[in-house]
Amino acid sequence: MSMMQAVEISAFGAPEVLELCERPKPVAGAGEVLIRVSASGINRPDVLQRSGAYPPPPGASDLPGLEVAGVIESGDAAAMAKAGFGIGDRVCALVAGGGYAQFCLAPVGQCLPVPEGFDDVAAASLPETFFTVWSNVFDRGRLQPGETLLIQGGTSGIGVTAIQLAKALGAKVIATAGSDEKCATCLALGADHAINYKTQDFVAEAMNFTDGRGVDVVLDMVAGSYVSREIECMAEDGRIVIIAVQGGVKAEINAGLVLRRRLVITGSTLRPRPLAFKTAIAQSLRERVWPLLSQGKVKPVIHSVFEAARAPEAHALMESNQHIGKIVLTWARA
Repeated sequence: MSMMQAVEISAFGAPEVLELCERPKPVAGAGEVLIRVSASGINRPDVLQRSGAYPPPPGASDLPGLEVAGVIESGDAAAMAKAGFGIGDRVCALVAGGGYAQFCLAPVGQCLPVPEGFDDVAAASLPETFFTVWSNVFDRGRLQPGETLLIQGGTSGIGVTAIQLAKALGAKVIATAGSDEKCATCLALGADHAINYKTQDFVAEAMNFTDGRGVDVVLDMVAGSYVSREIECMAEDGRIVIIAVQGGVKAEINAGLVLRRRLVITGSTLRPRPLAFKTAIAQSLRERVWPLLSQGKVKPVIHSVFEAARAPEAHALMESNQHIGKIVLTWARA
């Protein structure tokens, strides 16, 4: 049996539980491709999985990793042909697990071509954040040109993607961040206004920026006490989209404001959603967003790149919240 290197979670706990190991090389089944991985993106759900708080969905690999880039090694020939892919094509892919490995299975429908001019590190930083932002800001949040988007956490991987996509598609953007340096980064990425949430009140700032009208959509990765404050700075018919609960799962809200302003409070998780749902997002990205990447109108923001054996350091960096943009692992050619 052919073997490969991978990074596994040896036990739930601190970053040091991530260990380099050998695993059997997976075999592609119906509707799948096997990707020889050059780079693997790191995301907050990987940290949660490592700590025992986010188990993989049924049938998914127990290895962490939700996005990869590399070359198609083998796969379902009919499914590949239908999607316009072939052996040897450079792709990036969203996966439900198994990304921290030299070889990774991916559904054909969740693969996208590496954008023109991109190396594999840049490509590996795309799928998780771009699928998430498109699904939540544009599909669920229905952000329209001319509307105002408030992003809680503008320098996260999600945040830097949301800022650029929203601006490229004609919206105004307010972003929050935890330092003046990070706020400056948000502005450099195209945000119209940046708020240091440690020294400023984002409700007052958002209302002032919008001349008292309020924001149309909030992308919320905090939840908890933030939800009630977000309701205070929403425009009529505004939409709050919750995608993470770093501030806690419980919120006390002013239901009267929700009624009077006709607000929608919604949320989603991407990982357990069915293949057809993710395939539809991939098709939207290929049509609407991939041209923006190839044209340089939207760019990946890479903070740090680590060799796979240094995965514990990469996770420690993510947990420090000192990074701006994405953290990526690289693999030696198998």
